[in-house]
Amino acid sequence: MSAAPLLDIRDLGVEFATPQGTVRAVTGVSLSVATGECLAIVGESGSGKTQLFMACLGLLSDNGRAVGSARYLGTELIGASETELNRVRGVGMSLVTQDPLNSLTPHLRIERLLTEGVLDRGLMSAAEAGQRALEALRTVGITEPEARLRHYPHELSGGMRQRVAIAVALMTAPKLLVADEPTTALDVTVQARVLDVLRSLRATGLAIVLITHDLGVVAGIADRVAVMYAGELVETAPAAGLFAAPAHPYTAGLLASVPRLSDPATLRLAAIEGQPPRPGEIVTGCPFAPRCASASEVCREVAPRLRSIASGREVACHAPFSQEGRV
Repeated sequence: MSAAPLLDIRDLGVEFATPQGTVRAVTGVSLSVATGECLAIVGESGSGKTQLFMACLGLLSDNGRAVGSARYLGTELIGASETELNRVRGVGMSLVTQDPLNSLTPHLRIERLLTEGVLDRGLMSAAEAGQRALEALRTVGITEPEARLRHYPHELSGGMRQRVAIAVALMTAPKLLVADEPTTALDVTVQARVLDVLRSLRATGLAIVLITHDLGVVAGIADRVAVMYAGELVETAPAAGLFAAPAHPYTAGLLASVPRLSDPATLRLAAIEGQPPRPGEIVTGCPFAPRCASASEVCREVAPRLRSIASGREVACHAPFSQEGRV
């Protein structure tokens, strides 16, 4: 019998009340994260990746509302009170947000940023928190951690700020780390260092959800990949299988747009023509159909449901790809 998932999301939806009406950001998403695994959530900006996990953590904006279920080790998070959520977020589940320059309070020294959460909650003494802060900085590869504790965020490079943000999330030794675009705006060498940090954390048994728009970032670190489009899951698969043979045309388009070192320098990168549906737009049929070169009449009229096509693999497509072509 397989172990219960660390995080179990079922039929989760997120919507926002706007002056123009209700906007659905996430629709009916179901997925799970196992202890110690790395799950990558991939899709274009606006696909609902971040809002899905903001809903799980109770961090939606005031005009947002979540429906459905998200259970962390059996504890329901959707509709939970702030007290109940605080027993999970930052303790069992930690979040690394986009843009660490803005997520790290600029007038606080690194030591305060690292220790204030555990001290405010009474989880550690000041001495224990100080020692834990040094350990967290060493874990993410920060050199001279004693000196860095006295610095302010603006005194660190972008890559170091991102690693400090990860260290802040590690202070309570969580079981699940949600990393939202942790390599955005970093150059490729710094990206590699941050991904090395995440790989080393995986070796300790930490589960990681890696939210990104770049499939190239998740290669070599993710166990599974979940692809989102227009607020819905369109494909989930083991990472190796998805990279070898994407089943959904959208996934295939994302992979085709990733540059490869083996490609000639003159090769023009592939692009997915068109744009995703606008927020609040009512779509008939498959939301990707207007951009899909192989869409048929049924695609434009009937929305496909996520279904299993192989062990551990699901796709929302009327005629998905296989290694031999269309199924």
